[in-house]
Amino acid sequence: MSNEISHGNANGQGGYERRDISLAGVIYFLVGLAACVLLVYFLMDGLYAFLDNRVKSEEPPVSPLATNVPSDTRHLPTDYRDYLKQNFPTPQLETDERTELDSVRTEEADTLSTYGWVDQKAGIVHIPIDRAMDLIVQRGLPVRAQGTPVETAASNTKKKGSQQ
Repeated sequence: MSNEISHGNANGQGGYERRDISLAGVIYFLVGLAACVLLVYFLMDGLYAFLDNRVKSEEPPVSPLATNVPSDTRHLPTDYRDYLKQNFPTPQLETDERTELDSVRTEEADTLSTYGWVDQKAGIVHIPIDRAMDLIVQRGLPVRAQGTPVETAASNTKKKGSQQ
């Protein structure tokens, strides 16, 4: 007996048995698979078109009071925001939350970082928050004038005694 290790590719024919699988069989399978996918696609498209037409035929008629109703309400026109404002009562659902929130945040940032009028007739303005903080550092916070703790306690007891 020999202790030699024999490799699977000892006969020099390649790394697999060529007689088990043929290139033609793989190609026929892929062509058949593509044909089945196309067949299923067209069948589903036809089924959805049939069901869509069936639903449209069974829909109740639109109220005569409604104006400017599109034939397909699932697909809004490109200027849908104007369409919604004109044809639906308030309050309305948000149509683009991210943009609306972004505009609110931009407006708040402008209010916090710019000068502007709050009430022009009364002469009230708002200033940037950084400037307001600098003014507080320079001038300090306003404080209420207070007496000594003994005077405060004495005035509180006099008020309680006069109320009784």
